[in-house]
Formats: sequence, structure tokens, C-alpha cells
Amino acid sequence: MDIPRPSLNVEEARKSTSTAEQMLIPRPKSIPQAFLRPSEDKYQRNDSLKFDEYFLGPRELDRHSKLPMLLRIHGSCLPELIVPLLVVGGWTTTVCLFSRHVHNLGISSTLLTVLGFVVALSLSFRSSTAYERYMEGRKAWTTLTVTSQNLARNIWINAEEREEFAKDDLIAKVTALNLIVAFARSLKHRLRFEPYTHYDDLKDLVQHLDTFAKEATKLEPERDDTGPTSFWESWGAYLGISFAMSNPRKIIKRAKYPLGNLPLEILNHLNIYIRGIMSDGAFKANIYQTQALYAISTMNDVTATTDRILNTPLPLAYSIAISQLTWVYILILPFQLYSTLGLVAIPGTLFAAYIILGFAYIGQEIENPFGHDVNDLPLDNFCNQLAADISIIASFAPRKADSFVNNEKNLIMFPLSYESSDVWKERSIDEIREALERNALVHMNNVQSRLRNRQNTDKDDGRYERMRASAREMV
Repeated sequence: MDIPRPSLNVEEARKSTSTAEQMLIPRPKSIPQAFLRPSEDKYQRNDSLKFDEYFLGPRELDRHSKLPMLLRIHGSCLPELIVPLLVVGGWTTTVCLFSRHVHNLGISSTLLTVLGFVVALSLSFRSSTAYERYMEGRKAWTTLTVTSQNLARNIWINAEEREEFAKDDLIAKVTALNLIVAFARSLKHRLRFEPYTHYDDLKDLVQHLDTFAKEATKLEPERDDTGPTSFWESWGAYLGISFAMSNPRKIIKRAKYPLGNLPLEILNHLNIYIRGIMSDGAFKANIYQTQALYAISTMNDVTATTDRILNTPLPLAYSIAISQLTWVYILILPFQLYSTLGLVAIPGTLFAAYIILGFAYIGQEIENPFGHDVNDLPLDNFCNQLAADISIIASFAPRKADSFVNNEKNLIMFPLSYESSDVWKERSIDEIREALERNALVHMNNVQSRLRNRQNTDKDDGRYERMRASAREMV
């Protein structure tokens, strides 16, 4: 007997949404207070893109901007370039005015050509390595999503419930599915240097587990919270000023008690559950057991991969050398441009500095793809989507295939025939196989017709015309 689904009215569902379910709604990170109106809640959401949210905040996949790429600020590196461009503008103006009124400081452009090649090579290296780390992080999270969905489906569908302990087994299944969601969210917080368990989207999923992080959360009520940052920290992060930014690892450095490794500890509990249902014979086929254990191993591999990406940045010597070389090149630009451009060297240098520093800051921006910045991976959205997907899997009660195979609306020969599976049961096997061949001809005819329409040609070799005629006759 199929279990009826609840009402699918979206408005009614929103009105009855609980506090825990509200956590599925993504929230933007804190922004400089100058961008917030006094009477406005910074977490307030509506359908229009607000002026405040245009400049700052995490990337949201459901947002759409009608502005062309040329005019977009949200997601660009322009805010981080404001201070460097002011410095370059002041320096260039000083050099040009001194050369105009005191002594000409112009030099040959030979040095510009030589250093330009080296700067381009170094920036290309920096950008390619940073983008490789970004894509590797995305691939790791995709692997985690696919593995989590497969493990949840394997537990929910393939693990049979014992008749005498059906309710206990069902509760254990739901608990295991919640552990999969908790693993993804704990990994997200670990990658963002948030090692405790008091976070709103995590605490209700792990409070029943015996972990080091839970004990440290209880013993350290004075721990640093991830609340709104100070004025200087928020503006320092927005403008990319390093000495005004907060160290993201300070929470871990100031911890007074062992914090453990919450994702690995959650995997331990999940492995205990898998071992238990294997001992009880819930998996009737050995392949189900192998898939479950392999999923646990893959989730552990994702943890190691993301840790490697996070804790192995570009070697410091490379970063320092590229930064120094870039700035030396920009600072000697006005000396070389003044000889040919005069005072036009001021905007010329600014434009060149914007291009060069822009690529340098893009590499710095995406080198760590797990943070809270606009161009980082939207891990909050990924975790919320994974939780929704696993909830969808759990909403489908395990049942026999007859419940949908023998349904009167099952049109197995569509588009050749609109008859249900009950009608085709009265036919012979040879008739069913012959109908499948005819159905294949209909599909090939449709595909070929679309291709010919796209090519806008009247040519026909006769073969497909005979196929169309045959399909029409069969139907």
C-alpha cells in the first residue's frame, strides 16, 4: 500500500515550516555596516536584488543579474583593487609632475618589454594553479554529493527492516541519513576553521554523538563565536587589506581543549551503523555491503583531499616572488611611459595596473575555494541541497516494483502506443518485442526529422523516407 504524500502547496508548506527547516534557506554573510540601513535586517530576503547585496555577500545560484558583465561589481576584484590603485595613482602622479616641472625621469622602454614577458609568465602560473585548486575543490565536493546520495539510497532501499524490530530499524535508518548530512556540514565548517558544534545548521544533528568537538563546545563557553565582525575587520576583508583582516585560524589556535576531527568522528558513528545492519543481515546481497563500505571510504578520501587543498597553498617563495615582481613592474611603468605619453601616462599606468593586479588578485581570491567570499564555492548551498536530496530519498517508502510497473498509467510503448501495461500483458512476447522494434523506428524517425529541420535541407537518400512511411503505417 502506497503512503500518500502530504500537500504540495508551496505557500502552505512555507507557513508550516519549522525553525529547523528554516536553516535550509541560505543567508548572506555579514557586510560592512555602512551598507546596511538602520531599520533593515541584514538577513531579510525578497525577490529583488538590493543595492546592499549587490556589492557583498556569498554567491547565490538562484540570483540573476540583468546587468552586462562589464558593469558588474558583485563578484569582481574591483573592491580589493581600490587601495592599490590609489597608491599607484599617487605614485604615478608624483613621478609625472616631478618629470614635468623639475627633472625628466623618463627611461627607455627596453626594460618594460623584458619585464613584461616575465610578469605575464608569472601571473599565468599563479592563475592556472589557483584555478586548478578551485576546480579540484569543486570536484571533491561533487564526489561527496554523489557518494552521499548513493549511500543514502543504499541504506534506505536495500537495507531491509526486520519484522519484529521494524520501527527501531526505521528510526536507525533516518539517523544514518542525518549523519550523512551532518558529515557534509561538519566538513564545511572544518574547512572554514569552525571546529565546534554550536553552529545553527549542525548542532541539532550531532548533539547525540560522543565527539571531542561537542565536549570542547560545552567546556569553552567563552569561545570565539562566528557573529558579526568588527568595523575594521569587515572593511579590511572587503577592501583586501591584509593587516586589517582577521586570522581565520585564530579560533583553533586559542582552543583550550582538544577539538578532534568532527567529520572523521561522524564517519566512525556511520560505520558503526553499517557494521550493525551487516551483522543483522539487513543487506541480502554482498554487493550492497561492498557499496556501503566503499562509500564510507570515499567520504574519507574527500576529507583528505579537501584538507590537502586547504593546507597546501602555493609555496610561499612563489607567492612572494610573484607579488614583488608584479609591484616592481607597475612602479617603474610611469618612468617608461612618461617619455612617450607625457601626463597621459597617469591614466595609462592606472589602466595597466588594473589589468595586472586584477589577475594577481583573482589568483589570490580563488586559491582557497572553501571560504565565505563571493568567488568561493557556495558550500552552504551545496549542503542544503544535499540535505534536501536525502530528504527526497527518505520520502519514498521502500516498496515492490509492482506498485508502478502494473500502474494503469504506465505507457510502456510511448509514443508508438498509448495503451497501458495491463493491455500489453495480454499480448505475446513476440508481439511485445516487435512493438519495441517499431518504437525504436519511431524514435529514430523523430531524431532524424529534427536534424533535417535544423540543417534546412530537402535532400533525402530514400532510406529515412521509407523509415518514416513504415513508422506511420505501424502506428
